[in-house]
Amino acid sequence: MFRLPSIALLIGLITGVYPAMAQAPAAPPTAATGPTRPAAPTRDPHTPGYVTAKELPDGDNAPVKADGNFILGPTHNAAPEMTAQEGVPQGTVFDFTMESADSKFYPGIARVTNAGGQTAPTGQTAPAGAGRMGVTSHPAPYTRRVAVYVPKQYVPGTAAPFIVGADGIDRALFTALDNLIAQHRVPVMIAVSIGNGGGDAQGSERGLEYDTMSSLYAEFVEKEVLPLVEKQANVKLTKDPEGRATMGGSSGGSCALIMAWYHPELYHRVLTYSGTYVNQQWPVNPETPHGAWEFHEHLIPNAPAKPLRIWMEVGDRDNFSARDNLHDWVVANENMAKVLADKGYRYQFVFARNAGHTDRTVKQQTLPEALEYIWQGYPVAGPKN
Repeated sequence: MFRLPSIALLIGLITGVYPAMAQAPAAPPTAATGPTRPAAPTRDPHTPGYVTAKELPDGDNAPVKADGNFILGPTHNAAPEMTAQEGVPQGTVFDFTMESADSKFYPGIARVTNAGGQTAPTGQTAPAGAGRMGVTSHPAPYTRRVAVYVPKQYVPGTAAPFIVGADGIDRALFTALDNLIAQHRVPVMIAVSIGNGGGDAQGSERGLEYDTMSSLYAEFVEKEVLPLVEKQANVKLTKDPEGRATMGGSSGGSCALIMAWYHPELYHRVLTYSGTYVNQQWPVNPETPHGAWEFHEHLIPNAPAKPLRIWMEVGDRDNFSARDNLHDWVVANENMAKVLADKGYRYQFVFARNAGHTDRTVKQQTLPEALEYIWQGYPVAGPKN
């Protein structure tokens, strides 16, 4: 589908498998892992306390130019823009790797599960409600993979808008951009898919990168990733925050908002699927003791509105944990919609029926509309096709 550059740096990388915007599903039970995580309950979007939302006809997406809350029906057919179309120019994808030994931000850790322990990586005591299983970490190297989509319409030497995505290569995004750019529905933009450093949840490198409530990950991307993107793909990236977007799913989704929240001078547009706006941060930070739950609990309500445009989705069977009151992904996203509305943000919230965590079929249905929504107001220019 894509034309890859024939340089030695790229040989052998295209066969790698990247997780696309989702945390790993629960593994079957073993002696080591214990019982399988219980299935999440199906939530009703009209539950008391949830936001008031407009129910859409089954199969329809929310209107591209409408802010507010919407409910998708249970049928999730892929949008035509999610399939390569005859006659539409296809972008080029450049792949490269980054080694942990070269990073000043993330030298690498790995999670160790301690059945009898309650110790965080810094030696802190695990917070109340964290569960009986303590975690700690040890240094561990990693190799990070990065993929850069460059549309056929890109003019070399010009400063291009771009979108940064979490959890590695996202070919669905690249296909959607091929079609949307050709149809003049979004700007001619670069897409940067950044692999995580490995593992998941508290104590892991991925968890450290995505769930930490700080400016660190955005600064890592700015200082270590984007210069390599420009060099390896021979592109120039805009410095204008209006021309910069972030996206991701699950913890990658909360990371997308974290990047823009702590660095609004870098990013103004955010797109998230099943955002982990819950208490996954590890180690505990006393300034944000409830992790990303703090977004809707304190941070957004107590701060002046920032110049952000946000699209977010949650599924009716999205993640849920009863170990505390800070791990219901549906409630977290519902709360996000409430506080964003109260503060006057430009946002669109989609509640998807018949959908699980970072549901692939929902993404196939909604991604083109979501991209159009977050890029409103940015000039769409260039010759057709």
